[in-house]
Amino acid sequence: MKFRPLHDRVVVRRLTAEEKTAGGIIIPDTAKEKPMEGEIVAVGSGARNEKGDLVALDVKVGDRVLFGKWSGTEVKISGEELLIMKESDLMGVIAA
Repeated sequence: MKFRPLHDRVVVRRLTAEEKTAGGIIIPDTAKEKPMEGEIVAVGSGARNEKGDLVALDVKVGDRVLFGKWSGTEVKISGEELLIMKESDLMGVIAA
């Protein structure tokens, strides 16, 4: 199934968290926090400004982004767990 978010919303796939700490300690699944880093899967067409003009989003499909711990709404689309959030919930794009 194809999914396209509306307006200034984006769909984000969480990236997998590290299995070990920098010191080599393995983190059990129960102690892991959900990662706050993800990849943009789909973007909406943009938001409208006060004049009614369409303002395009700053992010595009494939960008790696950081977002807040409690940002977005978790959904399951085609068996994959994804997040839908507004572009304003994103903290920034990670440069490659």
